[in-house]
Amino acid sequence: MLELRPNCECCNGELPPQSREAMICSFECTFCAACVERRLLGRCPNCGGELVRRPIRPADQLLRHPASTQRVFKPLA
Repeated sequence: MLELRPNCECCNGELPPQSREAMICSFECTFCAACVERRLLGRCPNCGGELVRRPIRPADQLLRHPASTQRVFKPLA
C-alpha cells in the first residue's frame, strides 16, 4: 500500500493525500509536479526512475488506511 508521503522531497512543499500535484517513482520517492517539471525533468534524483502522478486514495479508505506523516526532505545542491 502506498505511504502517501506528506511533502515534496525537493522543495518541502505540502502534498496532502488528495493532491493531484504529487508525483512518485516506483520506490515512492515523492515530489511536487513543479519540481518534477522544472528541476528533475521527470526523473527521480534518488533512483533515476520515472516519476508519475500519485493516485488518490478514496476518502473512506483514508480513514482506514491513513497517509504517512513522516516527512522526507533532501534538497538538491
